[in-house]
Amino acid sequence: MKKIGFIDYFLDEWHANNYPKFIKDAVGDEFVVAYAYGEIDSPNGKTNREWADSFGVELLGTIDEVIEKSDVLIVLSPDHPERHWDLCQKPFRSGKRVYVDKTFAPSKKIAEDLVKLADENNTPFFSSSALRFSDELTTVGHDNIAFINSRGPGDFDTYSIHQIEPITVLMGSEATRVMAVGAGMHQTVVKFKGGRSAVMSHYGWSGVDFNMTVSYADGSTAVLPAMSNSFPNFIKAMCDFFRTGEIKAAHEETVAIMGIIEAGNKAIANPGVWVEV
Repeated sequence: MKKIGFIDYFLDEWHANNYPKFIKDAVGDEFVVAYAYGEIDSPNGKTNREWADSFGVELLGTIDEVIEKSDVLIVLSPDHPERHWDLCQKPFRSGKRVYVDKTFAPSKKIAEDLVKLADENNTPFFSSSALRFSDELTTVGHDNIAFINSRGPGDFDTYSIHQIEPITVLMGSEATRVMAVGAGMHQTVVKFKGGRSAVMSHYGWSGVDFNMTVSYADGSTAVLPAMSNSFPNFIKAMCDFFRTGEIKAAHEETVAIMGIIEAGNKAIANPGVWVEV
């Protein structure tokens, strides 16, 4: 049994609340969440102590203790990526395998600096939206894509990664610029090298699920009506990374995704203006 250590801004959040069961469902007792650290107590939920007691996890007082006792590490804080720079400092110097929850970093520069920190300390890590691992992305063709039309729920700042990650998997990391268009719920255009483009529609919390249509240079299309089994597939991929060290999302793609999100936030503040990635 390998022991996982959680490192979080605060522990009572959706990912920390669900990952222990997801991991058990995926790999049984091969990996178990054994230790946890939270920087602060949840502003609107359980204290870290209450969370730890409810999950049977040993709450530790420092990140150093979590690193020392754990075999592998998960840095969480999914809704507060601005905390990842600080929370990753010691894990990325540890040499132990680290998964960093989405969204990896609040800017392209911070993402690049975190990758450099991990590389300098020979620390294997990856970070990804779970949607990278949906069933549909394993079957759709990746070559000669000209245009993608994507849609999904949530606000751009926190949830756009769930559209940008699959788009980057299909179109690559050479995004060049972003423009926000439309009114009300945002539509965002992402231009890629070679004249290719993707349009993302963000529908808030209206119940719209993730899906996309992929158009190819020869005029053919592929419709992805859903992003199926994303979380079960992701958890299996994460545990395989912990098992083998095989990184599941290229760092250059992760950096590019952070650049698109950063440019997209700037574009939303200036509709109709191209923002360089």
